[in-house]
Amino acid sequence: MTKARLLRLSVVLVSIFMILLIIVYWDNVGTAHFYLHTSFSRPRSPGAITAGEDWEALPDVDEFLAKLLSSSLKQNSSIPRKTEQLLIQGSNKPVVSNLEENVRGYDWSTHKDRSSLDQEKLQVERQRTLREFCANSSFTFPTKERSFDDIPNYELNHLIVDDRHGIIYCYVPKVACTNWKRVMIVLSESLLDQGVPYRNPLDIPREHVHNTSTHLTFNKFWRRYGKFSRHLMKIKLKKYTKFLFVRDPFVRLISAFRSKFELENEDFYRRFAIPMLKLYSNHTNLPTSVSEAFGAGLKVSFSDFIQYLLDPRTEKMVPFNEHWRQVYRLCHPCQIDYDFIGKLETLDEDAAYLLQLLKVDRLLRFPPSYRNRTASSWEDNWFAKIPLAWRQQLYKLYEADFVLFGYPKPENLLKD
Repeated sequence: MTKARLLRLSVVLVSIFMILLIIVYWDNVGTAHFYLHTSFSRPRSPGAITAGEDWEALPDVDEFLAKLLSSSLKQNSSIPRKTEQLLIQGSNKPVVSNLEENVRGYDWSTHKDRSSLDQEKLQVERQRTLREFCANSSFTFPTKERSFDDIPNYELNHLIVDDRHGIIYCYVPKVACTNWKRVMIVLSESLLDQGVPYRNPLDIPREHVHNTSTHLTFNKFWRRYGKFSRHLMKIKLKKYTKFLFVRDPFVRLISAFRSKFELENEDFYRRFAIPMLKLYSNHTNLPTSVSEAFGAGLKVSFSDFIQYLLDPRTEKMVPFNEHWRQVYRLCHPCQIDYDFIGKLETLDEDAAYLLQLLKVDRLLRFPPSYRNRTASSWEDNWFAKIPLAWRQQLYKLYEADFVLFGYPKPENLLKD
């Protein structure tokens, strides 16, 4: 009887060990290599837990997985790494039409005239603001109180993982995310050009940059790791450097409107423009193609767009599109302790400082600012014909993004 029990116990232990070995194998092979920064390579923030600290706080399964992964990392660290090369920035700018240039407002200047910022102090202030309001019980917004385990898997699709360098990036559309995705592709070597990983971010075609199959994101973990996926996410969130970039919420909305509704975009015309034109401009028998609609002068107005955002039916039919979804819904800043918070308003300085902190500044440079010239000074003009009551409702809708990331309340738009 005792021998039978020992045999069954041995089978169970061997099975568990084999499953864990498979997990580690797929983590190493399936997501490139598992190169990990040590604690001194991470941006330190007040109260942040760095690699290797406070393992006692982890549940037993997490601890076991963490130690197993750590031993695998030590083995990988002995593999000779490619010699770091300083990449010379190419002059191969993406080709854009004059119309796209005018609407998107690409800016290829180097912005050398900007005064240098005290980046370390800036990061401390940004993270302090975020943490204070996340901890403030009197400041509430939807989903604030839920835990990381409560976040549905499909809502983790904006968290891109680079296992080679121990980095997690939460991308926010309309906040230089195209070029940050390019940077992540270069670092993770997740995309090849004729069998060779891309080295210059600007060489990567735009259509590949936004292809979801190009990136390893948290929402893909379930298919790969099954019931261990959340444990692995937590380990990587604890050990990896996590960053995001944000911008003034109202300016981001203007930017989204300009790029998706002032340019001919077939997908956005069919999914969003046609319903908006029918609901808020009383148009019927609309053309089926965006080129026909533009030719007939049928375009969504900024007023239509704001009505759509405020319409309670919108969220009931389908969640906000990522281009105008609130940052707190995309990146979960009260559930994830971000090590670095960048802003579009200080993109050049923030990007250079972040690449330094990540110790990848010798591998690449952030591409010339793919910056939409939509500025906060434009808000008065864009909102001039929007009723005051709508502006106030819109602020309430995006208030959490204003407050959490330290953007001042636009008082001039919210009063008569």
